[in-house]
Amino acid sequence: MQSRSVLRILDANLDRAREGVRVVEEWFRLGQANGKFAHQCKVLRQQLADRHTPAMLAARDTPGDPGTQLDHPGEAERRDPLDLLRVNFARVQEALRVIEEYAKLIDPSLAGEAKQWRYQVYILQSAALGEDRRAQLEQARLYLVTAPHPRLLGIVEQALGAGLRLVQLREKDAEARTVLDLALRLRELCTRHGALFIVNDRVDLALASDADGVHLGQTDLPIAHARTLLGPHLLIGQSTHHPDEAAHALAQGADYIGMGPVYATPTKQGRTPVGLDYVRHCREIPLPGYAIGGIDLENITTVMGGGAERVAVVRALMAARDPARATAEFLEYLHDHGQSQR
Repeated sequence: MQSRSVLRILDANLDRAREGVRVVEEWFRLGQANGKFAHQCKVLRQQLADRHTPAMLAARDTPGDPGTQLDHPGEAERRDPLDLLRVNFARVQEALRVIEEYAKLIDPSLAGEAKQWRYQVYILQSAALGEDRRAQLEQARLYLVTAPHPRLLGIVEQALGAGLRLVQLREKDAEARTVLDLALRLRELCTRHGALFIVNDRVDLALASDADGVHLGQTDLPIAHARTLLGPHLLIGQSTHHPDEAAHALAQGADYIGMGPVYATPTKQGRTPVGLDYVRHCREIPLPGYAIGGIDLENITTVMGGGAERVAVVRALMAARDPARATAEFLEYLHDHGQSQR
């Protein structure tokens, strides 16, 4: 009876893993037209199928499986391809972990294979989500950089609900454990709304919270070192204040730059505003660039008219009386401005 139960578990999870891999394979094949990774998925599916023994199939008891009656409201919809891929990669990884553990009871060689398959899936996940992250970044015109606030999570959730799709957690003075706890909660919120989540300064906390990337200042870890730690598929942004810094960020492999401060701001005390001339210069840099520093709904027209295509804000949303409404107004203006430039 014990052996039959293990066979049923292996049978169910081999099926689950194959189904999840097929979902991912279709995205590589038709969504990204990436033949290399589509082929890797196909090979992995075949390897899983080859390990599906007649004994496992014979142990199957679908009518007697209570799991077929279980459901969760979150399974009913997916927000976008990124959300769909994340869910299916998680499903495959969980199934492979179950196979790895239970196979140790009856087939250690299968356990070893399952471990290697998991590592393959991690690589596939980085490849799939890395391209989608950059596509999302390209589309995100509004960037919220948080500031310490007793209602920080509520403010961010309101902004996300109004359409915000790019959030950076910036907690300069908090201890690492506090920042990580907050980052994990913000990661959950951003995932739920299909938004990118970035951590300021701390590569370690970005990795620990499964963030989409990190934002670095000029005195933080160099981009090249951060890329070594983060790998090729997570995002790296850098604050720049001068044409030489923008050119260096591009050469080092940054995915986007911050340009500012455009106006004087308490979040950058002591730093001389760079004005809109620098923002206009950065239009020649082939990276998404976010004008930042004192930008609000009163001066957004001037900022966009002065050459900005994207903006990052702090107080304009964190201190807004109605963060959702302020977000909607920013997004409406940015959308209309983008349409008028085409």
